[in-house]
Amino acid sequence: MLQWMDINFENQIINITPEKGSEPRQIKISTQLTAMLNSLPHDDTKPFERSQKHFARNFRSQRKKIAHKLKNDRILKIHFHTLRHWKATTEYHKTKDTLHIMKILGHKNIQNTLFYTQLINFESDAYHSTTAKTVQEAQKLIETGFEYVCSFDDIKVFRKRK
Repeated sequence: MLQWMDINFENQIINITPEKGSEPRQIKISTQLTAMLNSLPHDDTKPFERSQKHFARNFRSQRKKIAHKLKNDRILKIHFHTLRHWKATTEYHKTKDTLHIMKILGHKNIQNTLFYTQLINFESDAYHSTTAKTVQEAQKLIETGFEYVCSFDDIKVFRKRK
């Protein structure tokens, strides 16, 4: 369970304590999340003094409400682990780097990571596209999630999934 000492507010990093024999790791968090965490009372050793059962019950309740509101029973099949699979799969799609995914998930064995990085065909997705004429423009596009596609008449073409 997350403790206050696991959060480095200055560098916006959370230290993940391993479970089930996984590797310790760090994740970078946004300025907004850092501010939200910092606004919580620091009375206890943990920012969230609830049990895992409490969080699981709340997750199931919210999931049920959303499924009912959207009239989509498939939402009821989403679990915490589903989110872990989705993160691994989308990160793999972005990076094509299994070792990077292995590190994110904290795995010691690459076979476990391969189980999580199920390949999904994203080819049918729609894209935003844009161009860059200078290195600075290209750098800004890459920093905002665009990927380089090709060059045409000294203009670089980039795309990002919608």
